[in-house]
Amino acid sequence: MKGSFFKRITLFLLTNLAVVAALGIVARLLGVESFLARQGVGLNLPALLIMSAVMGFAGSIISLLISKPMAKWSTGAHVIDTPRTEAERWLVGTVQRLAQDAGIGMPEVAVYDSPDMNAFATGAFRNSALVAVSTGLLHGMERDEVKAVLGHEVAHVANGDMITLSLLQGVLNTFVIFLSRVVGFLVDRFLNRSEDGEESAGTGPGYFLTSMVLQIVFGIGASLIVAWFSRRREFRADVGGAQLVDPNAMARALNRLRMQQGEPSLLPSSMRAFGIRGEGMMALFASHPPLEQRIQRLVDGSWRN
Repeated sequence: MKGSFFKRITLFLLTNLAVVAALGIVARLLGVESFLARQGVGLNLPALLIMSAVMGFAGSIISLLISKPMAKWSTGAHVIDTPRTEAERWLVGTVQRLAQDAGIGMPEVAVYDSPDMNAFATGAFRNSALVAVSTGLLHGMERDEVKAVLGHEVAHVANGDMITLSLLQGVLNTFVIFLSRVVGFLVDRFLNRSEDGEESAGTGPGYFLTSMVLQIVFGIGASLIVAWFSRRREFRADVGGAQLVDPNAMARALNRLRMQQGEPSLLPSSMRAFGIRGEGMMALFASHPPLEQRIQRLVDGSWRN
């Protein structure tokens, strides 16, 4: 629910960057960017914006469409077509009931081999998503806590978090590509002038080098926005899990994460039990809010506000 979600978001972002980079290379090989920087006229801003939007949204949409197969491949998740054990039957039945309560289509249900207690949900469409749990979670937690985790993941699907993330990433990609090219053009115009005084910019090495470096720098800045968005949506998924199942079970599940990491429990002894894995990332780049905040919201009831 946390570590796996972080890995999934990282995989999504890396795929997005790879697609955008590939499209940028193709555009340069085809001479598109040279056409946009017309010598003696200046930078064709409307055309550049259109190209940036096409490249930016293509990267995020392709990443979204392949998110399910990439998640299965990266975790080795096995989709349960026909439940073979009582635990698998319970798992599929629970996801089915939660999906009905949330008003979404039945997701694919998968299990992947990992001792860590974790789960994730992904997919391009609300009615054909994927919900996967680790063997550590399925066999190491009580049923009501596992159900709370599943409610959290189903809430991610019902809230359309991956779709919204992709749209946000597409917008950010657009501005990253656009601004990096504009600044690259200005730098190249300053560095590269023809002997007769006529500006010749947008075709020299200064343009390509500057735009490449700035695309990385601006991309890092964009990742901060994506991380902030992810933290907000995680709170919403906690609310969804609390509404679909039980806020106390959700809090106990999160508390187990802290104890799994060797941190002290934040709950009274009567509530100390189970968890979902967390991560120690720098605050600004963290895809999840601190576990302390998430648990506190569930315990004091502020999640209802």
